[in-house]
Amino acid sequence: MLNKAERVPIYDSRRQGSVALDELREIFRYRDLVVQIVRRDILTRYKRSVLGVAWTMLNPLGTMLVLSIAFSKAFGSTPGYAAFVLSGLIAWTFFAQTTNAAISHLVWGGGLLKRIYVPRTVFALSAVGTGLVNVVLSILPLLIVMVATGLPVKLPVFLLPLPVLFLAMFSLGTGLVISAIAVFYTDVAEMYQIVLTAWMYLTPIIYPESILPEAYRVWIARLNPMYHLVRLFRMPVYDGILPGISEILIAGGLSLGVLIIGWMVFTRKADEFAYRI
Repeated sequence: MLNKAERVPIYDSRRQGSVALDELREIFRYRDLVVQIVRRDILTRYKRSVLGVAWTMLNPLGTMLVLSIAFSKAFGSTPGYAAFVLSGLIAWTFFAQTTNAAISHLVWGGGLLKRIYVPRTVFALSAVGTGLVNVVLSILPLLIVMVATGLPVKLPVFLLPLPVLFLAMFSLGTGLVISAIAVFYTDVAEMYQIVLTAWMYLTPIIYPESILPEAYRVWIARLNPMYHLVRLFRMPVYDGILPGISEILIAGGLSLGVLIIGWMVFTRKADEFAYRI
């Protein structure tokens, strides 16, 4: 029978497992911390706010109103143009805010990383969690605008969780990659804002895809990952149709691929973050 000393596990540096899988296991252990950070973000954002969480619904509505007024003459022939813009804005805002928050959360958590151990991906995951709460709250004004503009709300709207899931996967993967690079090169965070602005206008959000010449439609729009995700988001809610298998496979494959790449890149460099932040 082994004595107590013999039962103590011995650490062997040659028997290291996958850091990506280890991080996944650690995130499961620290899942309550992710929930608490999401809760803190939501409470902090709306603390001392008169309208509270209503701002989550008013923000995309205000942006939609401005864009509808500005571009209504150019694209006013699009049926329910206000709902068209708002549906694209909700998907885009989720992506932009989540990836930006992933970067800022990692910087905010820099002091924490130097004092205690927490899984590094907890900050990016909490950013996605906060974004999911916001996007759920944004669905209500979208449905109201659709009814107000004469667009019917059809049964395919219940498939909306699928494109939201793909958006969350893609946003998490992108946020992890940008965060990992930004820790080593701080200018990346500022450059990313410029990229986001250009990326938004290259995505059919305020204009219909049909206005693009065929060559641009192939080489710019369809090679744009957010084109596929925004389109998949619009189909069940704005178009009122079920996405085809090809649309689901393309959007799902892109999202899963970016998530895996982002997770592997981030976890491989995570041990150096405490020394760089």
